[in-house]
Amino acid sequence: MKCTLVGSRFFGAQVFQALRNDGLDVAAVVAPAADDRLATAARAANVPLHVLADPKIVPGEAIPEGTGLIVCAHTHARVSAEALARSRLGGIGYHPSLLPRHRGIAAVEWTILEGDPIAGGTVYHLAERWDAGAIAAQDWCFVAKGEGARELWERALAPMGLRLLVQVVRHATAHGALPAQPQDDRFATRAPMIRKSVALSEEPRGNVSLVVTAIAPDRPGIVRLLSERARGHGANWAGSRMASLAGQFAGMVHFEVPAENAKALADSLRGLESSGISVVIAQSAAPPAPAGARIVRLELVAPDRPGIVRELSTSLADRGVSIHELATELVDGGAGTGHTFKVQALLEVPQSLSNEALRASLDALAAQAATDISLGPR
Repeated sequence: MKCTLVGSRFFGAQVFQALRNDGLDVAAVVAPAADDRLATAARAANVPLHVLADPKIVPGEAIPEGTGLIVCAHTHARVSAEALARSRLGGIGYHPSLLPRHRGIAAVEWTILEGDPIAGGTVYHLAERWDAGAIAAQDWCFVAKGEGARELWERALAPMGLRLLVQVVRHATAHGALPAQPQDDRFATRAPMIRKSVALSEEPRGNVSLVVTAIAPDRPGIVRLLSERARGHGANWAGSRMASLAGQFAGMVHFEVPAENAKALADSLRGLESSGISVVIAQSAAPPAPAGARIVRLELVAPDRPGIVRELSTSLADRGVSIHELATELVDGGAGTGHTFKVQALLEVPQSLSNEALRASLDALAAQAATDISLGPR
């Protein structure tokens, strides 16, 4: 039986080699780019190669006549109905989760974020809905304590995928059919892509921090009064904590204001006492950067899990970056989405460490920890 392999990158190339080593006939390869690792492997083996014009869709013309089975290995392109119709047995793909759990592009990351003690992999039938086709083969593994998504993938889930795909293709070759067990949608969960971003900018000079504590009988408009005065003096609302306790409004706000406007803003805020708002203000200047360093603000937002601060501090220390100030907060995401962990910090970054190098290191951390990271003005 002839197979057409649709895939990319390291895993696609591994599946290509594993199928050929097992004596299975890979008649053609479909890859997203001519320089992709799978495409390179196909050319080296003199196997016909189709490079996708649109990396999001596999058209019918990409599947050669006589294909008995389409095998997908690390592809984000949807195999069109026309393409599936060209294959006698349709298509199968490998998903690194125990489907129907964690349907989506970030299955391994969500396995870690959800704290699943057991992970697994599934070979499933390609269908109209993503990751929702019948199960052809499935296996499981334990998740090691402290293991990250990359470690879990490389240690267990990628080798499992190789073995399961070869197993199912062998079965299809021997029996002319695919095993099929419908998924139970009652247990389906989603694993959407986790947005990651890093932004860098130089620390502005001459800013002053005002930490304002405001207490008053609770009523509408208190926050508006605070924000109007801040805006009128060019201040940035950097952070806040607010609550209503026993009929009293209690709030703490961190303003960042140009040094020349700090006194005027403080006087304006104290003027709110005539409106029945008790105000206490603490002022501090932005810390001066030591010789050979600059001050950078960092903000991190991530689904809560153990080890975020440890991983961040280790990554920064390895690059000679010191943490000058650090504040953390745990926020309930609501609606069963778990908790969100927030970090704000001021960093002392060596001048010898370029913005590009720092951004690259934090991008790598964001990818591993599935976090949003922002670096910018204090």
